[in-house]
Amino acid sequence: MRPPKGVVVPAADLQIHASRQPRSTEKGRSSAPRCYHLGCAHANVSYVGAFASAATWETGRHHRPFQTSVTRWVCKLESARYRPYRSLSMSRLSTWSIVMGCALFASAVSLSQAQPTWPTKPIVYVVPFAPGGNTDTLARLLNQKLATALGQPVVIENKPGAGGNIGSDFVAKAKPDGYTILGGTISSHAINASVYPNMPYDAVKSFEPVILLGSNPLVFAVNASTPYKSLKEVLDAAKAKPGQLAFASPGPGTSPHLAGELLKTLTQVDLTHVPYKGSGPALSDAIGGQVPIIIDTTLVLGAQIKAGKLRPLAVAYPKRLATLPDVPTAAEAGVPGWEVVSWQAVFAPAGTPKSIVQRLNAEIAGIMKTTDVQARLAELGVEVGGGPPEQLAEFQKAEIAKWSKVVKAAGVKPE
Repeated sequence: MRPPKGVVVPAADLQIHASRQPRSTEKGRSSAPRCYHLGCAHANVSYVGAFASAATWETGRHHRPFQTSVTRWVCKLESARYRPYRSLSMSRLSTWSIVMGCALFASAVSLSQAQPTWPTKPIVYVVPFAPGGNTDTLARLLNQKLATALGQPVVIENKPGAGGNIGSDFVAKAKPDGYTILGGTISSHAINASVYPNMPYDAVKSFEPVILLGSNPLVFAVNASTPYKSLKEVLDAAKAKPGQLAFASPGPGTSPHLAGELLKTLTQVDLTHVPYKGSGPALSDAIGGQVPIIIDTTLVLGAQIKAGKLRPLAVAYPKRLATLPDVPTAAEAGVPGWEVVSWQAVFAPAGTPKSIVQRLNAEIAGIMKTTDVQARLAELGVEVGGGPPEQLAEFQKAEIAKWSKVVKAAGVKPE
């Protein structure tokens, strides 16, 4: 007794039609046993789809019998009689292997096509300070060109507060998929670790370094309406009236704040620190006369110095700047050792795929080398950075160690 023809049985991904082999014995009857065959020369095998198809089979006669678990399973479903046969020949096994290999290859191709190449949606560039500062200016200088290079918009989000900690913590806890990056600074990724006792993130472990954008010396400037024409005059006035002269900074723990504290230590004068949530608000009050002194980078102060609203008295750098050639160095102004350089970089959340980090590094490095960007950075007094992510990582660790000593010596506390 043989199983009925045309029975449709659920199976795994194959539709099998087993043909009949002509009888070839002298009495018109073949001595070959009946079989249900897969992948042999007389089988029609086609891939249907994973776990959603059926196997249609018929009984047939064949000269090369075989035994498979599929044959046994199909026959058992119909309570049909069957005979155990020997295994497939090597040629038929090869045919079956090719069929299954093609099916697996098709599945792999389908999966690869289902995972689109990064990026496929807008990227958020978080600036942990208010608009108008160093980090914000560089982010806006990059974002349009970076968007063009990546083929997706780059949206800048300002999240100021706590010397850059609020915005940095937001990125540290973001999904590491390449769609959130951070404009990190000397403050958020080197100084704050020593200033704030309970940091919400680890400046090293919570991030993937991407690229160092550049560095920028700090400038000591006063409102143009004040009577001070030199750094010495300011220091003398501060000594005469301790605590009555104030200087503005972008916030506690920022490089301008640390520069002010270092200046106080070196000169033994008492200047009152007035922290803001970013360079923009600090600059507004400085040119408005609400605070007489401001310490910040040439990138922030340059335009107002050119406009005559601020008067630069010294640069915290070992040599004069090309953008401010008439402004003396701190050493020339009578305060040797007062040297502070701010730096800017790009970071991503820890765990961001290396391929994405490398892509960001390459695209940003290329943008920084373009003629118009380099001209603008030179105008702002920024020394262009660059280099691979590993170089930024080593630089950051050295900066953390350096500023830890300065913070302890100056006794800087969060305000």
